[in-house]
Amino acid sequence: LSLCNMSDPWQECMDFCVEVTKRAGKVICEALQKDITVMQKSSPVDLVTETDQKVERLIISSIKEKYPTHSFIGEESVAAGAPSVLTDNPTWIIDPIDGTTNFVHRFPFVSVSIGFTVKKEIEFGIVYSCVEDKMYTARKGKGAFCNGDPIKVSGQEDISKSLVLTEMGFKEDPEHFKRMLANIRTILTIPVHGIRSPGSTAVNMCLVACGSADAYYHMGIHCWDMAGGAAVVSEAGGVIVDISGESLWNERSTFSKTVTNIGGGQSGKKTLPLPAYFLKHF
Repeated sequence: LSLCNMSDPWQECMDFCVEVTKRAGKVICEALQKDITVMQKSSPVDLVTETDQKVERLIISSIKEKYPTHSFIGEESVAAGAPSVLTDNPTWIIDPIDGTTNFVHRFPFVSVSIGFTVKKEIEFGIVYSCVEDKMYTARKGKGAFCNGDPIKVSGQEDISKSLVLTEMGFKEDPEHFKRMLANIRTILTIPVHGIRSPGSTAVNMCLVACGSADAYYHMGIHCWDMAGGAAVVSEAGGVIVDISGESLWNERSTFSKTVTNIGGGQSGKKTLPLPAYFLKHF
């Protein structure tokens, strides 16, 4: 186990992760200038590219060389049959390209997302929106940053004055599809200022973290989608809950539940945070 700074033993890991993430972002941006080979995973709209796989191999091999005892959970590794098990061991949770469909269409919200956990607790998270060249970073207890500048959630507590993010698309399950449309209708008729769908879970979370949006909800989220962004949102003062109102980031909920609410309403206030409004309406 590599421990450099004993007062903050994981800072070296975070600094190294930033450098690896920059290299991964460069690979993605270079790939955007070339022809993109697209493959399907679970459905016609669940896409993967050679670049997803190449970037994940780059990240894992780089980290494994420096920290050979650490564990990994990567989207493409899991898709290929690797286990998705969170243990107490230092674990890197990786989404090499969050927003693959955006990447395929060269829509500019494409990110590398990495969360790092120890004893099932997030120690830091990094989201690099590489086309925008925005590096979001968060270390437990030390705040959240975008390109080195501190960021905070909006603090908006009134859902009717909020800009809400979500993702929408084809669902094979007809009931799932109906629920997705019904949720959008419910939120729009509250009413809210609007709904936006940028196409990257990690970017969406960071948009909430920096106050550009006030809330984000998502059905069907995976641990690699949210691990990096969860650290950024939490350190920016936001809250992350599942549909029952429980904190989402723990082993049981993150690896088994499918609905996430992320709100810019800061914890500790007496007024109702944004996710609670969603819980009432869904």
